[in-house]
Amino acid sequence: MDPISLEDLALLDVLQRIDHGHAPDDHSRTLRERLIESALAHADEDGTLALTDAGVERCKSLRHRMAADAEAAQVLKDREEAAQETEAP
Repeated sequence: MDPISLEDLALLDVLQRIDHGHAPDDHSRTLRERLIESALAHADEDGTLALTDAGVERCKSLRHRMAADAEAAQVLKDREEAAQETEAP
């Protein structure tokens, strides 16, 4: 399993910001449009971005992926340490 990509980490950051009411600035028009086109967010009447159900699910999925990657890294570290301990005289 490949670790989560930087693009996915950036997407998670943006989705979490929107979820907390900190949408991208107006100068990030391209990002706003891409989020809306991909159905991850929608703009209210006043232009405020909010996550769609798909955006919420994508955010959850990315969070789970990060947690799984961290757990896998810990398992590998534990195995390496155990192997080093058994090899030591």
